[in-house]
Amino acid sequence: MENLSQSTVFEWLNSESSMSYRTGEQRFSRHVETQFPSTSLRYRILFSDNSGLAAIEDWLLCNTTELSLALITRNNELTCIEVCAAEALNFAALKTLSCVEVFQVKADAPVLNQPGLLVMDMDSTAIEIECIDELAEMAGVGAAVAAVTEQAMQGELDFEESLRARVAKLNNADADIIQRLCAKLPLMPGLTAMVAELKQYQWRTVVASGGFTPFVNHLKQLLDLDAAFANELDIAEGKLLGTVSGQVVDAQFKADTVESSAKQWSIAMGQRVAIGDGANDIPMINIADFGIAYHAKPKLAVVADVNIDKLNLKVLPYLFQLK
Repeated sequence: MENLSQSTVFEWLNSESSMSYRTGEQRFSRHVETQFPSTSLRYRILFSDNSGLAAIEDWLLCNTTELSLALITRNNELTCIEVCAAEALNFAALKTLSCVEVFQVKADAPVLNQPGLLVMDMDSTAIEIECIDELAEMAGVGAAVAAVTEQAMQGELDFEESLRARVAKLNNADADIIQRLCAKLPLMPGLTAMVAELKQYQWRTVVASGGFTPFVNHLKQLLDLDAAFANELDIAEGKLLGTVSGQVVDAQFKADTVESSAKQWSIAMGQRVAIGDGANDIPMINIADFGIAYHAKPKLAVVADVNIDKLNLKVLPYLFQLK
């Protein structure tokens, strides 16, 4: 936090001196996270580096209403300032900054330091790639799979039809492409830190993916997740058969996973969280108490409770409150 001293407001906030600070006509007070002004609206401004620091201070100084501020800390290097005000605030000037995100904290936001459940999508949420596309490229059928994907995006195929059609293109591919991809699976930035912090507070973490079991099992082992669900690729004599077997993990299965996992571990209402990026995650987001859209497609972004658009998964614990 030492770089915050470049700013006069943040220098005061980062100190342990007076409970209030006045500059010109503007007056600030300070609070701690668990003792925020109960009649106020709560907002959190997060930033990943100090390039936006001057703009944030300018924004704070331009407000005419009295603000109560707090530094919110989690187990990563993002900086978070909570801003409480008696009336709604306009953050338009900050939303143009690439390194800054602003979120409103609702009264019923999940509580970080109470047991909870997080159900995650995998492709483009927990990892940076779409596994079916990578497997297709490695098998030399990337263009053919992309064509089927385009049909699905145009609404010409439902998820199961699209899944089976794409997997069929992998018929007779060497099965070792699976392990080769597992070995270089690119985790989404912030994933490891986010999962570790949730586990510290006895949260259950689950992956429910329309992808494939080798990859979710790899994540489960790597991050010590509580459960992982995906589709089973059929393999014989070292070759992919171009089919999947067993229960298809589709949008409804993902939604059901939120409910079944919450029941299995006796997770209280309000503490069931889901995060995803695509339209296939909409039922899961809707059934959760708190749904997060991560760098998401427009259809999902509209229905989610909150959208993470710029920063990485380290943001997630800051969306919750402490009690």
